[in-house]
Amino acid sequence: MDNINWNIPEPEEPERRRFTGFIIGLAMGAVTLLLITSIVVVTVGYFFTPDDSPIRLHRDNDSTTEVDLVAANYRPSDWIEPVSQVITPTPVSPDIVSEADVEYQLLNNIYERVNPSVVNIEIVSRFTSELDIIDSSGSGFVLDMDGHIVTNSHVVREAEEILVTFFDGYAASAEIIGLDDYSDLAVIKVDTDGPSLVPVIMGDSNELSVGQRVIAIGNPFGLDGSMTVGIVSALGRSLPSAQLLDGSYQSYNNPSIIQVDAVVNPGNSGGPLLDSFGHVIGINTAIRTESGIFEGVAFAVPVNTMKRVIPQLIEKGVAEYSWLGISTPADVAGISMAVLANELDLPVRSGILINEVFPNSPAARAGLQGGTELAEVRGVPIPIDGDIIVAINGMIVRDIDDLVAYLVENTSPGETVVLTIVRDGETLDLDVELDVRP
Repeated sequence: MDNINWNIPEPEEPERRRFTGFIIGLAMGAVTLLLITSIVVVTVGYFFTPDDSPIRLHRDNDSTTEVDLVAANYRPSDWIEPVSQVITPTPVSPDIVSEADVEYQLLNNIYERVNPSVVNIEIVSRFTSELDIIDSSGSGFVLDMDGHIVTNSHVVREAEEILVTFFDGYAASAEIIGLDDYSDLAVIKVDTDGPSLVPVIMGDSNELSVGQRVIAIGNPFGLDGSMTVGIVSALGRSLPSAQLLDGSYQSYNNPSIIQVDAVVNPGNSGGPLLDSFGHVIGINTAIRTESGIFEGVAFAVPVNTMKRVIPQLIEKGVAEYSWLGISTPADVAGISMAVLANELDLPVRSGILINEVFPNSPAARAGLQGGTELAEVRGVPIPIDGDIIVAINGMIVRDIDDLVAYLVENTSPGETVVLTIVRDGETLDLDVELDVRP
């Protein structure tokens, strides 16, 4: 076997190894310190040393050198800053403005024509307690050249003194000619010598339709000559006008009431409600409210009721109403004639089911029959064998409000009307001579 010599250095001595490590560490530290120093110097120099390079950041008060111009390809420009101008649109043509303002011109025209007819009514009244003199105000409008002025009964019924102020500021005392709590209508009169009397023009409330424009003029809160605009919200409402004034009145409703959304507030009572022709179609009388001020629902007595009542007030001081002398089942919400027809198998779905015929009444003399056999509908006793009135003088009546409205607006005591009734499945006509409502 051959002998092999391995050249292996001998281990260094410990002191020598320590010295070598110290030298290497010192060198590495020096290099690291030099590197850090270089980074700091470069960074500080970047931010604080002026830059002479051709490409530079924008500085205030810095001038552009020719070298810069060549490098950036700058060159002179012919651009001139335009003179600043305010461009005003050309006004639209008068025709366009006129078309846009047609409605407002109409309203203004109505106001100019009718406002001279509207008056402010101030009253001095003493309540039965006699604690204080109470001053209040309302509205009214001139009816004729004789000095008659129409307003609400509730405006003047307690009056001891009445002062009427016209649109031109002229003021005059007035006296009550007549009033009627059932319709909430009243007529007062002023001397014709002083004021400028401009009578209104009466319209026809039977021609109204829901959605139609209406205009109210009056003196809300004493602010004379105020006009508001709205629409007819509903027709054929009824109000217990007399009972609202005095609970001792019998419960006859004021029929055919017009519901509107035109703003009506205290002081508007008695003022006219107008159509787009400026004709009176009603008289503002009440609002539905929880707060005492307008909340979106107002009511007006129709002009056709005025046409029947006002002449009587002027002639006799009171109004008389036609009376038939029947009662109908209790007015319970949800129990209409259609419901009764379904529940009781009645032959018609609209009309007035007679519950009772009063003794010695026009209905009794004509032979109308009330019900004797009762059936319960939704907890309410209903006569199932009474006559059902379906028309008066050929005019269909859907319910008791329709019948009362027809009697108020179209008949007088002593007149004879033709009632169409359904009895035992048979349709009959009979004549009824009307009396004065008690």
